[in-house]
Amino acid sequence: MEYTIRNQEMTVVVKSLGAELQSIRGKDGTEYLWQGDPAFWGDRAPNIFPYVARLTEGTYTLSGQEYAMRIHGFLKYMELEVKEQREDAVTFELRSCEDTRKQYPFDFAYRITYRLRGKTLAVEHQVENLGSGRMYFGIGGHPGFQVPLEKGLSFEDYQLSFTEACRPYRVGFTEDCFLNGQDEEYPLKEGRILPLEHSLFDQDAVVLKHACREVTLSSDKGSRGLTVTYPDFPYIGFWHKPNSQAPYVCVEPWSSLPSRKGIRENLSQQSDLIALEGGKCWETVWEIRIF
Repeated sequence: MEYTIRNQEMTVVVKSLGAELQSIRGKDGTEYLWQGDPAFWGDRAPNIFPYVARLTEGTYTLSGQEYAMRIHGFLKYMELEVKEQREDAVTFELRSCEDTRKQYPFDFAYRITYRLRGKTLAVEHQVENLGSGRMYFGIGGHPGFQVPLEKGLSFEDYQLSFTEACRPYRVGFTEDCFLNGQDEEYPLKEGRILPLEHSLFDQDAVVLKHACREVTLSSDKGSRGLTVTYPDFPYIGFWHKPNSQAPYVCVEPWSSLPSRKGIRENLSQQSDLIALEGGKCWETVWEIRIF
């Protein structure tokens, strides 16, 4: 089922399956969100929980037990319940159940709220540990954005620009997208700009660490763009379908990274996962601001 929120500047549509964004429209009718053409990528903006990206052989261990989980976790495949809806905000919730426990042996409540403030869409995450022991998880966003955003422009007319100059490192991946431990400094034009070209993604995603926590998608030849702000996320990924002319780019805030190549991770020992004590609640927010 789809739910719509709006204010004077934006109209946003979200579906209950995965609480996935379906549309972000400005008041002039501009559609900012990728609309899911299966010829390139059928999704639009999956939410990532409780594991970011791939597990070696699709499995991990915990307390001596082995569990299987698909890429980016199970949230995108689950129906979430609407807990609250107002004209400009909607909150969805997923609670652990028999299906989730087969993949992830924790009792939890995951909540996501989409909230409009002017030209900004806030994406608020809350994870509550309903058990008594410590739970471990990764979380992130995977929204795709239309490129170009205006007629007469091309993909190559756009750039991703960080708000401040920075010296990020590109996280090293194997050809099948596992960590290889070979992170390298990733130079940016003028210290903060990444010009877009389709070949940028021929080796799959560009995932950066030590980057500025705010990035803008825009073109000097146009007036439409957007800024993604992610203050609590140490990694940012950029992606479209490799070896294609796909007319979109994903901007992905990640809290953690995928498995190391050839290593079946023990969830309790993966250092970049969030560790949440029993009875506690973890919260974060990231934002999309259109212009």
